[in-house]
Amino acid sequence: MTPERYQRLREVLDKRQPDLTVLMENVHKPHNLSAILRTCDAVGVFEAHAVNPTGGVPTYHDTSGGSHKWVYLRVHPSVEEAARLLKDRGFTIYAANLSQRAVDYREVDYTRPAAVLLGAEKWGVSERAAGLADADVIIPMMGMVQSLNVSVAAAVILFEAQRQRLAAGMYDRPRLDPETYRRTLFEWAYPREAAALRRRGLPYPRLAEDGGVVGE
Repeated sequence: MTPERYQRLREVLDKRQPDLTVLMENVHKPHNLSAILRTCDAVGVFEAHAVNPTGGVPTYHDTSGGSHKWVYLRVHPSVEEAARLLKDRGFTIYAANLSQRAVDYREVDYTRPAAVLLGAEKWGVSERAAGLADADVIIPMMGMVQSLNVSVAAAVILFEAQRQRLAAGMYDRPRLDPETYRRTLFEWAYPREAAALRRRGLPYPRLAEDGGVVGE
């Protein structure tokens, strides 16, 4: 771990947004899920959420550009459980869903805790998931097609959220709590060592200002 690499990790972590996320409902295709995670990394999402009834979510794909290492993906057994957790944390859930109540995605205030609900590639957000959302958003389309690819739609909405948050100064200071920041920084800097310590049930050591381990 060079001091330069360590500083780069801290710069990225300083901009992570713990109150901006996505909830992917049955997004099966690896290239789509990986592309969404790549966008999450680009806009500073700290943790993403997914629901897949098969029990596994394929994320390792060239499209991700390695972003699966930097964005935590929490997999839930049901959309109800995922929605409950997010709402308990204070998130408003916005479904990317063509409906009578849908509003232009740019009319939403993304500076408040926001989760973007994205549906399966072919069917979109299910009726069950839509019923759990607080609001529906749409991306206005001027052509013959009614919607964008799910990963493209995610990028459009998330970069609007980034635009609003940049204007509000929400990237100007670290927003993770100190313990989460410390833990994540060690896992990013020393992933193999972190995995070994977790298996043994041991705490992570403290890191020095140059990225070295205190006490070594």
